[in-house]
Amino acid sequence: MKIQSLSVVVPNKKCINNCRFCVSRMHESPYKNMMDENLPFFDLYQRDYIKRLEFARDNGCNTVMLTGNSEPQQNRGFLQAFGTMNNNLDKPFRWIEMQTTGVLLDESYLRFLRNHVGVSTISVSLSSFNNDINAEYNGTLPNLKVDLNKLCTLIKKYDFNLRLSINMTDYFDRLSPVEILTYARKKLLADQVTFRVLYTSTEGGIAQTEQDRWIMEHGASPERLEAVKEYVVEKGRPLEILEFGAIKYSVMGMSTVIDDDCMSTVPKDSLKYVILQPNCKLYSKWDDPASLIF
Repeated sequence: MKIQSLSVVVPNKKCINNCRFCVSRMHESPYKNMMDENLPFFDLYQRDYIKRLEFARDNGCNTVMLTGNSEPQQNRGFLQAFGTMNNNLDKPFRWIEMQTTGVLLDESYLRFLRNHVGVSTISVSLSSFNNDINAEYNGTLPNLKVDLNKLCTLIKKYDFNLRLSINMTDYFDRLSPVEILTYARKKLLADQVTFRVLYTSTEGGIAQTEQDRWIMEHGASPERLEAVKEYVVEKGRPLEILEFGAIKYSVMGMSTVIDDDCMSTVPKDSLKYVILQPNCKLYSKWDDPASLIF
């Protein structure tokens, strides 16, 4: 089994954001949080959790993405425990990333992520380069609104690799591919860029959820998506083919990927990722308990 990365779901009761396009809100999560030290037999579940970490490592996976149905930094206690568990593995994960919109992150928290958890790459999920629109689309409370320039400057100050995970909303219809990539590089200091085509669960063109309806109204136009793809392919230098099939390009000195299958819906010979849920079990799909692996 070839596994590109391990997505670790950081348990939280509720996300501090309410992203209008959030995939997690399209379906209920059936997975109980067994990584709670107040539960009976917590030591047993912790051993189960460590076994799953070791399983992923045994199958050639060396990348962890701290993510989930909420902002990972909402649960500092779990991140503290994860850092300790990983450091105590016979073969610890060396490549640790975190996916976040950036809420709650300050200098102290960034130092903790770098020094204890071992995070080396922070992937900032954004829906606009405008802070107000970004907060609106991400459903961020006014007092928690992220200043993207300030956040990205801090991330680079502590020498993290910075990836911008650009959710392709209608905001980007007003910008050319050159303008998007130039802003990412020059203003936000990105090392890497991933263009994320927003996922919908539509059937026969009919919206199934509130998020589907929002995406149908506010997703980037097909013309803009195609223009971005054409620019990256024509102007970029192909670097390598990732295990899940996407090609990574060098554009303006940034590693650039177009992700049009964020839910890994297309069957492939290798797994784009496996998902370690808080119930201490591994799955290959976010939205289907039948994808249980171990």
